[in-house]
Parts: sequence; structure tokens; C-alpha cells
Amino acid sequence: MAYSEIFSLWAVSPKKFGGLSFSTEDVGEVLAISGFGLLVFQSCLYPYVERLVGPIMISRIGGVISIPLLSSYPFIAMLSGVSLWLFINLASVMKNVLSISIITGLFLLQNRAVDQEQRGAANGIAMTGMSLFKAIGPAGGGAL
Repeated sequence: MAYSEIFSLWAVSPKKFGGLSFSTEDVGEVLAISGFGLLVFQSCLYPYVERLVGPIMISRIGGVISIPLLSSYPFIAMLSGVSLWLFINLASVMKNVLSISIITGLFLLQNRAVDQEQRGAANGIAMTGMSLFKAIGPAGGGAL
């Protein structure tokens, strides 16, 4: 959640402060490309990958790959021109795909772990937890 809040601020920040010096239009284009990539992945590729490796492995692999991916953003900021545009879009699509894969995998695991009669309560508790962290994320990210 903190990433979602910070990305736009980081992208419009000047290069001298470690940002990308993007315009708001550039940020919108990156987010639109990421959203389209996520739509394609989630509707076409995720079901195949989930059947192939299962939700546990998807969540594990997504978590492991997310760490170096998010750690690479300061190095991406050192690029310029077409290479910056290409790498920031690729990284943004990958980050969103990994994030939604982890969340979807965890929801599948949760729904398969509880009885039919308890799914509503389990999903309610999970959504409450997610909402709490979505509320804390922007404050924590802003403090960084």
C-alpha cells in the first residue's frame, strides 16, 4: 500500500532528489500501462499459472521476486530516456502482477482452508485486516 501512495510522488520528484522528473501525464501513462498489463495477466495467464504451480508457490515466488524488484527502483532512477521509460513500465507491471498474484493466491488458500459455513466470517476478518493496513500504509509511506 505504501508503494502505491509513494510511487506518484517519487515519479514527479526532481532528479536531484532521486525522483524521475516525470510529469503527471507521464505518471498516468505508467499507471495505465500497468493496469492494462495487470488486466491481461489476471484474466488470461493467472488461471493457467495457478493450475500449474498452485497458490502457495505463486505467493512464495511473488514474495521472493518482489524484494529485489522493489530494491531496484533507486537504480532505475539513474536511467534516462527510452531506457528509463521501458524499465519503469516493466518494473511497474511486474510489481502489480506480483502483488495481485500474492493476494489472489492467499485468498484462494483462505477460502479452501475454511468450511463453507465459515467463509463469510473468514473473508470479513481478512478484509478488515487488509483495510487496517491500507489505512496505515499511506501514513507509514509518508513518514519515509
